Amino acid sequence: MKFGKEYEEQMVPEWVEMYMDYDGLKGMLREVRHSRVPKTPLRSIHQRISSMYSSFRGTESQRSRRDIEDSVIKVSPLVGESNRTSYRTRILFSSEEIGAEEEVRFFEKLDDELNKVNRFYQDKVDEVVQEAAELMRQMDAYIALRIKVQSPGITMEPLRDQTQAAEAPLSSETSGDNSGKEITSLTNDDATDPLNVLNRVKIRNTLHGPVSVIRGVLRDFKDKNLSFSKAELKQAEELLKTAFTEFYKELRLLKNYSFMNLSAFAKIMKKYERTTSRYAAQSYMKVVDKSYLGSCEEVTKLMEDVEHLFIKHFFNANRRKGMRPLRPINRREKHRVTFLSGFFSGCTIALLLAIILMMRARKIMEKGRDTILHMLMYAGVIYFWKLYRINYPFILNFKQGTELGYREVFLLSSGLAVLALATFFTNSNILIGLTLSDSKNYAKLIPLFVLLVFLGITFCPFNIIYRSSRYFLIKCLFRCICAPFYEVTLPDFFLADQLTSQISAIRCIEFYICYYSRKDFPRGQNKCHDYGAYDAFYFIIAIIPYWIRFFQCLRRLVQESEYIHGYNALKYLIAIVAVVIRTVYELKNGTPWLVMALISSAMAVAYNTYWDIVVDWGLLCWNSNNFLLRDRLLVSHKSVYYIAMVINVLLRVAWLQLVLEFNVRGLQKTTITTTISCLEIIRRGIWSFFRLENEHLNNVGKFRAFRSVPLPFNYLGDKSD
Repeated sequence: MKFGKEYEEQMVPEWVEMYMDYDGLKGMLREVRHSRVPKTPLRSIHQRISSMYSSFRGTESQRSRRDIEDSVIKVSPLVGESNRTSYRTRILFSSEEIGAEEEVRFFEKLDDELNKVNRFYQDKVDEVVQEAAELMRQMDAYIALRIKVQSPGITMEPLRDQTQAAEAPLSSETSGDNSGKEITSLTNDDATDPLNVLNRVKIRNTLHGPVSVIRGVLRDFKDKNLSFSKAELKQAEELLKTAFTEFYKELRLLKNYSFMNLSAFAKIMKKYERTTSRYAAQSYMKVVDKSYLGSCEEVTKLMEDVEHLFIKHFFNANRRKGMRPLRPINRREKHRVTFLSGFFSGCTIALLLAIILMMRARKIMEKGRDTILHMLMYAGVIYFWKLYRINYPFILNFKQGTELGYREVFLLSSGLAVLALATFFTNSNILIGLTLSDSKNYAKLIPLFVLLVFLGITFCPFNIIYRSSRYFLIKCLFRCICAPFYEVTLPDFFLADQLTSQISAIRCIEFYICYYSRKDFPRGQNKCHDYGAYDAFYFIIAIIPYWIRFFQCLRRLVQESEYIHGYNALKYLIAIVAVVIRTVYELKNGTPWLVMALISSAMAVAYNTYWDIVVDWGLLCWNSNNFLLRDRLLVSHKSVYYIAMVINVLLRVAWLQLVLEFNVRGLQKTTITTTISCLEIIRRGIWSFFRLENEHLNNVGKFRAFRSVPLPFNYLGDKSD
């Protein structure tokens, strides 16, 4: 693999602009090459001379090379603001030479890139040093709490030898381990009395879960005092494990950032030598190696300290187990995923053709269409996220190495499609060939059996069919249901937004329960509306996704105190009103209900369309360099954004068909409803891509490449207290 390709793949997506512009410098070297008159390369001359007189003039050859290097460029360090060093290169050859002007511009660009990379790297190192100091304070409190819990009889001001005796079981490492500065030696004021720190800390109330939220509200959201319980210790340990894992990941990416940029400078200087036949690489790389980027060892020392502390206190000095969560997990592409995806796709096409030729329809199996299409759209969206380097695993908070790619999602989609279509095809053919009513009843149980199999796989506790992803989905779904009682993260409201497009599919679950719970279920589905409970749940199910998003917005409004979440909650409240009135009109009809449904639906469509394009996508910026778009775009073709905005408006307006009920010749009402539901799924897929693109660009603007992890302890007197 060429270095340029590897360099691009190794970039942290949120830091792309802060890497050395390797492609830009290569382009400038091409301009230098085109401006020069072809001539015998200086390097070739010296190589021939050295080969002819290698036994006699080895020393003179080395001296001549140093003289050439010294006479080509001179790099001068300049101390600027905040005592930070910048570099400027001055060429020592004649500026009247052919191509010299292009070379001057090349070195100016090269210096700017070196200064940019140095400043960014130093800023990031300063940040991790501050984070390390905070982790040190947290570890002081954790170690003291652990000693107190494991040795309840110990006093709050123990003798030094008594404390050392209590702390001994924490690690089996020898005292002679001098592998670097240990992070635990942080608070010098508590060096003699390590347990004294417990008098100055409280457990942070994260308001996580229904019980903690209620308690937090009753206690006015204040942190609580330590209870010295094992549950409290375990909670603190889990939070610190996660914090150390994320911090180590940040250090690892910083180290890789330094290595890749140093490699890029070395590569570009070699290309400069080959292009101009001037020896300048060694001189410039000496400066690069002495710069902050090449000379700072703080990241390496912090990595060693984190490894030592993490393994010692959380894994009882077992390095093999302790390094496992710290090492990166790389996903491996499996050929069987591609093979099975192609196989299931072929089966799906064959079954569709068979069903079309059969020209028969059973409404029971029409109910799974939305979910399959939604999964196919999600697979396509993941493909484009990856194509445009949108860091969706970080944004959606997937566990490293377990996120599903578009191949895996497409495999699940095609497999589900084969299952649904094969069941429909089998069920229809059995009903055609059977005459006994009892046999037909058993045949109509086939869709129920398939649904139970699907639910069984989803909630299966065994490690099959991407268990970690299924668990993540169930966890997010549970947090959505308990929306007001959990801190709202992007995966939570992203899933809830997807559910708002699945109302038809969710209503199908209610129909399944009604259809199969009746003894006379084979007689038809229309009798479900004869039950008042069915109609009541028909309302409730339709508003549940919007109700979830409404509560999520209120939670964020209270927690973050940003009024935009209140306006977002109003949007979902209007949608709830529109859905309720539209459902009443669907069940009762009548001109008054039609007028109210049109007005409420039109308001909801206008509000939601504006919010999609302006807030979620960040488009329609009047002062942007790109007309009605953002300043920063990932898709190079601007027409894609304009088309997406138009499609979003049209597909939003298509929902008014459910109210107006235009009669289309040859199409039944169920077919029109199905078509509109599928169009909504397509609209949601388009929305998903641009929503995460906007979120990714916001993270890039803030260079935010790591998720913030809540810490267990809060020191008295801190600003967060």
